[in-house]
Amino acid sequence: MAVNNFPVGQSYQLSNVGMNTENFSLSEQIVSPSYIRQGSQARRTHEHLIRLLIEKGKCPEDGWDESTIELFLHELALMDSNNFLGNCGVGEREGRVASNLVARRHYRFMHGIGRSGDIAAIQPKAAGSSLLNKITNSVVLDILRVAGVRTVSSCFVVPMATGMSLTLCFLALRHRRPKAKFIIWPRIDQKSCFKSMITAGFEPVVIENLLEGDELRTDLQTIESKIQQLGAENVLCVHSTTSCFAPRAPDRIEELAQICEKYDVPHIVNNAYGVQLSKCMHLIQQGARVGRIDAFVQSLDKNFMVPVGGAIVAGFDDVFINEISKMYPGRASASPSTDVLITLLSLGVNGYKRLLKERKEMFAYLSTEVKKLSEAYGERLLETSHNPVSLAMSLKGFHEHDDKTVTQLGSMLFTRLVSGARVVPVHSQQIINGYIFQGFMSHTNHYPCPYLNAASAIGIKKQDVDLFIKKLDKCLKTLLKEKGADIEAKSEDVETAELSDVQNKPNVGADAVNHAI
Repeated sequence: MAVNNFPVGQSYQLSNVGMNTENFSLSEQIVSPSYIRQGSQARRTHEHLIRLLIEKGKCPEDGWDESTIELFLHELALMDSNNFLGNCGVGEREGRVASNLVARRHYRFMHGIGRSGDIAAIQPKAAGSSLLNKITNSVVLDILRVAGVRTVSSCFVVPMATGMSLTLCFLALRHRRPKAKFIIWPRIDQKSCFKSMITAGFEPVVIENLLEGDELRTDLQTIESKIQQLGAENVLCVHSTTSCFAPRAPDRIEELAQICEKYDVPHIVNNAYGVQLSKCMHLIQQGARVGRIDAFVQSLDKNFMVPVGGAIVAGFDDVFINEISKMYPGRASASPSTDVLITLLSLGVNGYKRLLKERKEMFAYLSTEVKKLSEAYGERLLETSHNPVSLAMSLKGFHEHDDKTVTQLGSMLFTRLVSGARVVPVHSQQIINGYIFQGFMSHTNHYPCPYLNAASAIGIKKQDVDLFIKKLDKCLKTLLKEKGADIEAKSEDVETAELSDVQNKPNVGADAVNHAI
């Protein structure tokens, strides 16, 4: 059974606590029946929304109000044994919580999700938490389809960030390909996705990107040659990337999917913040249509504006996605599932679509403003048309013989409360688990110039862009002023040294001294 196999149309009876039909009838003896009937009708409106969610397992078109969401969560929580009146728990894990504040923070879902050895299993002690988990996976699957991957068949929310979730995928593949020890990985300078392969016990084969204009693109020819050289049976998978920092572009997912299908090599896609990007979701959909994609992994916090700590593992083969879920050892926290379910119920499909539309509009606005500012300083907005979320502005004029001025700009922006902007020098080096990366952060050994990154991610507002441009402008002005003063000081030092040289030489006349001055 797929991890999010939701029995559409099956009716679930939530706990009829509180104001059920019988209690409403009794209340009519105390308060005017017309008033009670009006209240009862209002309650049924909330219950109708809940019933539709449980029957269809899809994200509602329009977002719910908070009272409906809290009613739903409250009734689910009352189905867990830790909230039973008169419950007597004598086991080692009974959902006991010392702090009432902690209990309220988690809506009294204390048992988590899954059982020992299977994150998707139903818990006898926690029918409410189990139902919440199933509904969350179903709603998330619906949103993935809405966002552009229409043929995705299965997914599950895992309480780990993207890197560890990728590791889970690689470990699941180990059982299918016991001889394989290599993972082919088009380079992207992001530590967690690299460490995900090392942690799983595999050897990354780093494929350098090709520079096409300003943009870094996937080297398909080298990837295919490497599969032939290593032997397809020795390759665990190709580990590709969609969302990324410019000037790197998303990998050529369709072509990679075709190569993987040709050589019968699995294909895992790191789609970290790609759900919010229609271009990335289209690449995954097309890749699955023309070739092979076994699973794609995305972050909850980056795509749905929830706290860090969760990811979605999704794919087109229910059996394989179920195998990945079974690799998770033991029970898991329900917090990521609860957070994303609350968020999606609050937004609804239309609310989420609105956020995606606003993000795209802000990317165009950010690009325009950065382009104008860069030209004012003799720099330029790098041409990275294949990247739908991140842009890069050259810093060539701020780079002399070292990276000091460039990195200083990054520090200045950070101390001025600009978060997320990345200043990338050209001479940086990073060693990760014994692997040396030259030009680290630029996704290549020798990018032609240093640059500054900025991104338009979901939730960004016009005021964020305007304030960023204003602060960046001030920082660049300050740097130029300091740079000019530094050049002037160096020039004076050289002249003083030359004069001192001449004065200290024996038999040097006044004419020579005057000439030096």
